[in-house]
Amino acid sequence: MEESRAATGSDLHLDLPGRGTAGIREALGAALREAVRSGRLAPGTRLPSSRSLAADLGLARNTVADAYGELVAEGWLTARQGSGTRVALRADPVPPPAGRSVPAARAPRRRVHNLLPGSPDLSAFPRAAWLTAARRALAAAPADAFGYGDPAGRPELRHALAHYLARARGVRTAPERIVICAGFVQGLMLLSRALKSMGAEAMAVDSYGLDFHWSLIRGEGLRTVPLPKDGQGTRVGELEHRPEVRAVLLTPAHHFPTGMPLSPERRSAVVDWARRTGGLVLEDDYDGEFRYDRQPVGALQGLDPERVVHLGTASKSLAPGLRLAWMALPQHMVGEVLAAKNPAEEMTGTPDQLTLAEFITGGGYDRHLRSMRLRYRRRRDRLVAALAERAPHIPVTGIAAGLHAVLELPPGTEEAVLRAAAWEGLALEGLGRYRHDPGPEGAGPGSAGTDPDSAGTDPGPDGAGPGTGTSGPDGLVVGYGTPPDHAFTAAVDALCRVLPPAP
Repeated sequence: MEESRAATGSDLHLDLPGRGTAGIREALGAALREAVRSGRLAPGTRLPSSRSLAADLGLARNTVADAYGELVAEGWLTARQGSGTRVALRADPVPPPAGRSVPAARAPRRRVHNLLPGSPDLSAFPRAAWLTAARRALAAAPADAFGYGDPAGRPELRHALAHYLARARGVRTAPERIVICAGFVQGLMLLSRALKSMGAEAMAVDSYGLDFHWSLIRGEGLRTVPLPKDGQGTRVGELEHRPEVRAVLLTPAHHFPTGMPLSPERRSAVVDWARRTGGLVLEDDYDGEFRYDRQPVGALQGLDPERVVHLGTASKSLAPGLRLAWMALPQHMVGEVLAAKNPAEEMTGTPDQLTLAEFITGGGYDRHLRSMRLRYRRRRDRLVAALAERAPHIPVTGIAAGLHAVLELPPGTEEAVLRAAAWEGLALEGLGRYRHDPGPEGAGPGSAGTDPDSAGTDPGPDGAGPGTGTSGPDGLVVGYGTPPDHAFTAAVDALCRVLPPAP
């Protein structure tokens, strides 16, 4: 009987000085008053039943019931049939002791519209379908699925991904060569660490990209060497002149942020470089499923699975909050990457892995991607149409793909547009935010993210795209995938209001 009592109700910690004396009821009442007065028990908190608390404290049930009754009479607690005993709403706690005052920080300007790149429409997360998949996955999961498990990830998800990636992205891999990680960032960190342990000194990166990726690579002991760009994408031929580079990080299907794909000739060229030199190509396929004008280009990894690492993520296709990503590795890299995991990095949450596996094998993932592909294509079309009508002098560059577009601005106007966007309450980023400043020997990013007027790099030889240098074209990186549907029109209106007038 005592065991069943102890298994009911909620936990409540109370210190009871004087236990075993005639004043135990008074001590219990005093402890409850102090818990309410100090704010540890907030107004409205439901307390354990008298039977449950008595079992937990080793007291007679009548003792607890009498203490509750006394505090109800005093106004500290309320007791209603069907609602239990709760802390009275008017029993406000006393403020904490006064300490050193901290001056209030200046409040940032409120953001009303959000066109920042890098995020899907979070309101479109398939909650009902995900919940159905979770129920099926957890019901079928063996008991050992909830243990510490394999650092490479759950076999159910690795098998599901091997089949899906082969079918949808042209990736050639096996479940044993897939490693699950907590987002793309962890995957990049593990690969950088593994490459360093294998003797690498530097990793080549695009001249435009994400500064925290470059910082992460350098944090693992590698230098970052920026490669110039032109109308054909990253100029991978520059790798021939950088013998210290053992690996290169690319977004070949849809470069972030400029929106250009890597040309077929350069896709072949970078794989040939890796074969000749024993180098490694890291393919960030962050939004490869979202192509709107044609069928998506297959993964670069399909050209040579032993020289290309394919990195995918659920952050754009589903939601970044899932913290799920994967690497399809060359055979010789599997052990190196797993060895690079420290104890704090070994595990990725099992329930979400099992759910994603069920979501993929049950067809929910494909259905969601088709739905979101249609939604994002319509948004991009609406953005292009609005600009054609209201700002025809502002071209949209890059291919029809992904969750963002690049707007080309007149020279010298990027900083002014970003200031105007701030006054409009529009969250927006300029192209200069993503420029890699070569610095001494290409060691790291200089003003990326701090100098909005320094938009990128010099135009390439054909004038069609940026290359490395100290200045570059002005532009905006517009995340049309970010706002929910009901906020998209207002966000585009705000964008059109801040664009510079026609010359």
